[in-house]
This record gives sequence, C-alpha cells and structure tokens, in this order.
Amino acid sequence: MNINDQELIDVRKDEELNLKDLSSYLKNNLKFEFKNLSTLQFSGGHANLTYLLQLDDKEYVLRRPPLGPIAPSSHDMFREHRVQSNLNSVYPLAPKSLHFCDDESIIGSRFHIIERRRGFVIRKEFEPYISPSKDNLRKLSFKIIDVLSDLHKINPNEVGLGDLGKPDGFVLRQLNGWEERWKKSTEDKDLKLKFDKLITFLRSTLPKAQAITILHNDFKLDNIMWSNSDSFDPVAVFDWDMCTRGDPLMDLGHMLNYWIDETDDEDCKLITSMPVTTISYPTREEIIGYYAIKTGFNVNNINWYYAFGAFKLAVILQQIFYRYQKGQTQDKRFSNFGKRVNALINRANNIF
Repeated sequence: MNINDQELIDVRKDEELNLKDLSSYLKNNLKFEFKNLSTLQFSGGHANLTYLLQLDDKEYVLRRPPLGPIAPSSHDMFREHRVQSNLNSVYPLAPKSLHFCDDESIIGSRFHIIERRRGFVIRKEFEPYISPSKDNLRKLSFKIIDVLSDLHKINPNEVGLGDLGKPDGFVLRQLNGWEERWKKSTEDKDLKLKFDKLITFLRSTLPKAQAITILHNDFKLDNIMWSNSDSFDPVAVFDWDMCTRGDPLMDLGHMLNYWIDETDDEDCKLITSMPVTTISYPTREEIIGYYAIKTGFNVNNINWYYAFGAFKLAVILQQIFYRYQKGQTQDKRFSNFGKRVNALINRANNIF
C-alpha cells in the first residue's frame, strides 16, 4: 500500500456517486476504455469531496463540491480546473486537471478529473514513518514557505491567468464577502457581537496591497503532499477552488492561523491542523521573516492579515458547522467546530 492510500476509505453512505452515469460519461466523453469502475474516498479535508476513481489498472481523482447549499462563487470546480490546467506547466506542484464537467445530472454537481499524485499528507498526527525531530520540523516548515513563495513569484500572465479574479479592491471585497457569508451561517447573538467588533476594526485599518500575485487562498500544511522519504520534498498542492489574484499577504495571514509554536495556548491547539504531539516548529516571527526574505515583500502590516485570516477561517468553519447543525452533512468530525470558531474570533480580537 502506498502511504497516502491510508487516507482512502469506503465512500460515505450519503456521499456516494452515480457510478452507472459516471461510467457512461467517462467512456463517451473522455473516451476512457475500461471494464470496471470502482471508487474510494479520500477521508481528509472538510469541504469539497475527493474520490479515487479506479478504472481497471488506471487511477484518477474526481473532485466535486460538498453536499447541501453552498455560498455563491465558493467550491468552484471550473476555477479549480482552469487554475490547475494552466499552472501545472510552471508550477508542477499543482496536479494537472484533465477534464471539467458542468453537467450536474451526471453525479449531482459539477466536477473535474485530475491526475493522481502519490505521497503523504501531514494532518493532526505524525505517522510512524515521520521522525518529528526539531531539525526535521524546521526543515519541513521552511519548505512550506518555499512552496508558498514560489507560487507568489509566478507572473499570472505567463500561465494564462492574467484575467483570474479582480485584484483591484480585492482585500475590501474579501472582507465584504466573508462578512456576508458569516451573516448567513449563524444565529448566535454573542458570536455576532464579537464578529461586529472585529469587522469594524478591520474596516478602519484596511491595508493597501503592495503587489498582485496568484493566491492559493487556502494555503496550509495539510493541503501539501510530500514525497515518501525523509527529505520532505513537496509532491503536490491541493484545493485550488478559491485561487485568484490579489494581495499575497492574504495567503500568509491565512496560513499563520494554522501555525503553532511552543508559546501557544490550548485554544491554538484546537485551531491548528498541524500535529501538536511534538511542537518544535519555527515561531510565527521566524516564518514571517523567512517569507519576507524569499519574496522581498514588506511584512510590517502582517498583523492585519493575521487577524483577517482568523476571521475568514472562522467563517469557513462556521459554514461547515452550520450545515452540520442543520443535518445537511452527517460527518461527526464537524461536531466541535463551534469551539474552534469561538477560539478564532477571540484570537482575532486579541491580535491588535
């Protein structure tokens, strides 16, 4: 078994695909030749659904949006397909997307087919084959920033993405958009008061972008796949459905909310997606400084982006928690998301 096969599970009962229609579509539209189609599901991730398609001895990955109502412009499979198709030529960590289907009658939603990559993803715990020594964790950490910096140094025009998104006014639109999503995903009055306080401050201190780059828009450790060795060589970066052009510090601020170091409290352990059994990662200050060296960007105003990242992540988790509360998903992993949302909003309000 390949290491990343350990994340494969039988497809969750309420998330099964229509294999009959999918099989016909793959044969008729993609001219795939196979006798048997079977599927498994990748258990990682909390929003978009990712499946392994096994077509006899060949394997592909299928991505589709989550079940239930979703916010407009979110979970955009066409955007993800376009970005991965174009970006792959100069940034091979973006797995190449092979086909996009906008016919929702096939499996109940839009979807795209992607090449499969092999390696391992680091989530809440280190697997036995990873040695979490301080040297290894520091090496891993700075390679994460190398991956992000390399993306931010790409000229969007050179990869056919010069028209992706609307970078003018990007930061303000992000603030407006996530506020609207928040309003539609909570009925908790106490949380609303905390959010209102934060949003008022963010609006009064809105920064001006120093550069326009390609943004991943959900960059973090568990969206990176690594080679099956101790070298920690990156193999792939996943989840491109929110990719756009805009202020690069938005990516860094978002990622900092998933970071954890030895000075952090129990709330930080609740928020992070990084393993916390051994916390020997570089500090956030070291990470910020290394990013500045790699990119040449001014990071003096990073606390604004850090606070906005906490706000955005809180909304993302609240949207998922709201679907769980309404019975639109049965995934028990989402049951404690309310505590994580509170921790993030408290963090954001305490940053300044």
